[in-house]
Amino acid sequence: MSDNHGNTPAAWSAVVVGLLGFLIGSIGLMLSPISYIVFWVGVAVTLASGAVFIVLAKMGYHAESH
Repeated sequence: MSDNHGNTPAAWSAVVVGLLGFLIGSIGLMLSPISYIVFWVGVAVTLASGAVFIVLAKMGYHAESH
């Protein structure tokens, strides 16, 4: 197990993008009538958070700082 416990810029960036995706999707479901386009945009942003993590990890932002 790593010593950083996920406290890296790559992990936090992925979490923020994922939360933003959930927010967008939730707004799409709360609209009247339900906007499935906004919902699916939120789903896409949430899935993109995984890509954000992978890219930042490959750039070295998921390594220990000390």
